[in-house]
Amino acid sequence: MPDALVITGPTASGKSALAYALADRFDLEVITVDSAQVYTDMDIGTAKPNAAQRALVPHHLLDIRAPTEPYTAFDFCQDARHAIAAVQASGRVPVLVGGTMLYLKALRDGIANLPEANPVVRLEILEAAQAKGWPWLHEELRRIDPQAALRIKPTDRQRLQRALEVERLTGQTLTALQAQGQLGIGANLTEVAIMPESRAQLHHKIEVRFDEMLNQGLVTEVERLREKYELHDALPAMKAVGYRQVWQFLEGDLGFDEMREKGIIATRQLAKRQFTWLRSFGTVKKISMPSLDALLKIEAVANILIKA
Repeated sequence: MPDALVITGPTASGKSALAYALADRFDLEVITVDSAQVYTDMDIGTAKPNAAQRALVPHHLLDIRAPTEPYTAFDFCQDARHAIAAVQASGRVPVLVGGTMLYLKALRDGIANLPEANPVVRLEILEAAQAKGWPWLHEELRRIDPQAALRIKPTDRQRLQRALEVERLTGQTLTALQAQGQLGIGANLTEVAIMPESRAQLHHKIEVRFDEMLNQGLVTEVERLREKYELHDALPAMKAVGYRQVWQFLEGDLGFDEMREKGIIATRQLAKRQFTWLRSFGTVKKISMPSLDALLKIEAVANILIKA
């Protein structure tokens, strides 16, 4: 299968702007790599493309799950493979754009075929956590899957819950299943990361963007989500940066100013984690800003776009 282009980088680094500049020059379609933009009605806090941007270039993997539903890295790999194949069949270039690094790693390196999330089993695990505590559940994981317990911290509730869920659903440990067959990508990925040199400037952009989200109605968006769906704060959708802090504000646990501050801090911490991921990706080509000229000077990128 021919190459696909990846444009990634930390949050607020200009990934989407670079992709749209590219779309002005070349015949491409965007495949979104964002664990929050998959959810319907979560538009402001995810910086989801607006109507004009969607009219400029076709997008894939937006609005494909309700906020009450799980969406895993395995789901993404399956959906992304199908989207890449469809775009290539149309004669256009697939460009994967986003900053969910776990998805990119899984797409490039492969991922185990794990069972779908089961709401009944998840509720049982949550009830056990409420009754006995997450450290007790981590000790249970250490007993049944010591290797997974070494990788997963007791405070990482989502991954801890998933590891226990997998074992209960399959009778096999997460470690054993991950050692089995991996879902491959079936395409060569040319990965380009925007790596801003000034953290101070990136932090300023993060603050400005979060304030813009608040001004655009992020709090109202979360209020409407709570009215429309049966949500709780343990859902992955409501753990997304920004949404978690607004949820706490609506619950009365945070004041508005504290919510704003914690939202900005959480976004900066997300960017820091993304930098850490990117430094571990040995094949990624790096540019310091969302410059179309800099992107097109990369030989591997130019080779992909020749056909567009």
